[in-house]
Amino acid sequence: QVQLVESGGGLVQAGGSLRLSCAASGSILSIAAMGWYRQAPGTQRELVAVITSGGSSDYADSVKGRFTISRDNAKNTVFLQMNSLKPDDTAVYYCNAKIIRSYILGPNDYWGQGTQVTVSS
Repeated sequence: QVQLVESGGGLVQAGGSLRLSCAASGSILSIAAMGWYRQAPGTQRELVAVITSGGSSDYADSVKGRFTISRDNAKNTVFLQMNSLKPDDTAVYYCNAKIIRSYILGPNDYWGQGTQVTVSS
């Protein structure tokens, strides 16, 4: 069994910062990639940022230059540093990990429970 536990969401004023964390635990051989998605009410879940085990990262255009994703492979943990937050960043943020539990079966997607980020104007 695998669990992804998120922390760090909350309420912040526009221009402020928050740091999200997500730790994966359980029966894990390796993690191919970890990332953050978000979903605002009435919208589809969208990719915010992703990072591979080698440290390569990619971002949604809307957060480039403001958000930074990082990863601690030894602790199976991914972070999202969010600076210069805007009201449009308000959403539930979900952690995602492509986890390998069997080298025969390959990676599967696992999701955290979500953490609310609210940015007030």
